[in-house]
Amino acid sequence: MKRIHVAAAVIRGADGRVLIARRPEEKHQGGLWEFPGGKVEAGEAVEAALARELEEELGIRVSAARPLIQVRHDYPDQYVLLDVWEVAAFAGEPHGAEGQALAWVAPRQLPDYRFPAANHPIVAAARLPERYLITPEDLSPQALLRGLRSALEGGIRLIQLRAPNMFDPQYRDLAVDVQGLCAGRAQLMLKGPLEWLGDFPAAGWHLTARQLREYAANGRPFPAERWLAASCHDAEELALATRMGVDFVTLSPIEATSSHPGASPLGWERAAKLLRGFNRPAFLLGGLGSQDLARAWRTGAQGIAAIRGLWSE
Repeated sequence: MKRIHVAAAVIRGADGRVLIARRPEEKHQGGLWEFPGGKVEAGEAVEAALARELEEELGIRVSAARPLIQVRHDYPDQYVLLDVWEVAAFAGEPHGAEGQALAWVAPRQLPDYRFPAANHPIVAAARLPERYLITPEDLSPQALLRGLRSALEGGIRLIQLRAPNMFDPQYRDLAVDVQGLCAGRAQLMLKGPLEWLGDFPAAGWHLTARQLREYAANGRPFPAERWLAASCHDAEELALATRMGVDFVTLSPIEATSSHPGASPLGWERAAKLLRGFNRPAFLLGGLGSQDLARAWRTGAQGIAAIRGLWSE
């Protein structure tokens, strides 16, 4: 069965809300909500197809767009490749030019709408930011909290509390303080034994590669309402992350880092190959900073994750 290539858009308004459209009842997956777009014609560039479809469907002209995520999904009756772009600027007032219902939705409310199965990774990508801050090691709790306040003021919206050199009680106490600091401002991801999950209901969980290998066969450890991420370094771990149903991953190391001097870098080309066909958002990690965002997007990633590269900015 031939795979249908579709260009789709996560369109953001000035207030950050995302535009979604309801599929006509008579169409495949009718009645469900979707991200606007349409089929890419033979020989047509994806960006050109996206611009054409959005003008036909919504009456808008795209002026700023970038790659967001690619999703390959096999329905019983058809195979699709969703080539999704984020549209940050456009001219015109969106309207249902083909009679379809539209809705502007806050990213956090997207899970409340019913989407086709192929759209679920797009919902995650639309809710996630482009930068994922991982806290440095060997800082005092006071210095770490001070740095996190600065990061939050600088626009960081996704934070992993990584403190491998702390004893468990110290980490747990710090997690309580950081959770309060992030409330309403950023999504906090914690690390640690899965037995702690119930103690921090507002936090997401970032699994180590070892935890991923240990627990993947058991499936997702908590409901979809909480963020679940995993550290991945190769194709096998990406497959395990898919099997477990994680929401996003970090893929590392892209370049050599001083924190992991013995690790062999994947490099950009290898990272791109690993992400091709991986239907979830991925943050590239290892020697990167905000200056690498555009290259990360072209590689197929959600954005970049960093310790020093984001902490020092």
